[in-house]
Amino acid sequence: MIHIKSSREIEIMRRGGKITARTLTMLLQTARAGMRLRELDRLAERMIREHGGIPTFKGYNGFPASICTAVNEVVVHGIPSDYALKDGDLLSIDIGTTFERYVSDSAATVAIGTVSEAAQRLMRVTQECLMLGIAVMQNGNHLSDIGHAVQQHAEANGYGVVRALVGHGVGQRMHEEPQVPNYGARGKGIVLRPGLCLAVEPMITEGTHEVQTLEDGWTVVTADGKLAAHFEHTIALTDEGPRILTLRDAFEHPDVRHYRPKEELAA
Repeated sequence: MIHIKSSREIEIMRRGGKITARTLTMLLQTARAGMRLRELDRLAERMIREHGGIPTFKGYNGFPASICTAVNEVVVHGIPSDYALKDGDLLSIDIGTTFERYVSDSAATVAIGTVSEAAQRLMRVTQECLMLGIAVMQNGNHLSDIGHAVQQHAEANGYGVVRALVGHGVGQRMHEEPQVPNYGARGKGIVLRPGLCLAVEPMITEGTHEVQTLEDGWTVVTADGKLAAHFEHTIALTDEGPRILTLRDAFEHPDVRHYRPKEELAA
């Protein structure tokens, strides 16, 4: 069942989203070569709790940490370990906050030290995929329009779009209906309307879209060992259009109208 949120619920999610955004911003600014992933996890839990939130991921289906950390070929769901970040790594951080019983969910990929131009391009295009997907989250459009915009941009740039993992509805539970694939044709699925809250999260790879899960039962890696990037926001659809509830002002363009799918720009 899809839960349409009231303006009161969206406001609670906005307040929780600020905690998520501020914590993720701190982590992205703090991560550096030599830092261990467990250190980032401890910092995240402390900041979330100090601001009145609860780390959503901790204990979720048995997950042992407050954030997911994904380095290089890891796509998602990496468990923070004693791995020390190295110059040239790509680090994706996925984070969720529960605030007054409502969840906000966000992710971003950051370069550790100096990374290759290819890695920089992968990050840039993945973030563009996210914003293009959000831009078509408009009243009257269809759910599949989001994934179509993501897939078109990623594949036009020569990248793979992970299909085994998708975005999702979000609210009092981290994973609600509907599922939000990052691929597909336009004009399919539910019609988007105000009150719908989604976590849109492109997972884009340098090579194949295929992935595999490691023996720990959590860590998902690219099947060919090539790099992956991951960006995510929690978005509420309002009468005025999509409202990003986890916006990190220091890291991205705040106005989704800045982004338009290629076919719209050509019209």
